[in-house]
Amino acid sequence: MSVAVAWASLAFITYASLSPIHDRPQLSSSANIEHVAAFTFLGFAFCAAYRDRMTLVCSLVLGSAVVLELLQKLTPDRHARLLDASEKVVGGLLGILLASIALRLIERWTAATDV
Repeated sequence: MSVAVAWASLAFITYASLSPIHDRPQLSSSANIEHVAAFTFLGFAFCAAYRDRMTLVCSLVLGSAVVLELLQKLTPDRHARLLDASEKVVGGLLGILLASIALRLIERWTAATDV
């Protein structure tokens, strides 16, 4: 289930990043908050889905932040900005960190109850 959520999230973010600006879903009045929030969720979802494959998780989440921003150069009504890419990378790292902490806490709690 978590694998499907992670990949569906990446598909949605890809659509939102590369679709024409008038078709882009807008959830907040601030694109900066959307960048951070979307990639925080993405980082959390991929970390939960692939908890034992941190290199894969970081490559997918952080790589997609940079690649999607660069791909915006190919669309006529979008623009690639370093600030946007950095917001996405920070959000992805935050999501990965939060998921890592949550997963470790869950492991400790379940190990303590198994004794």
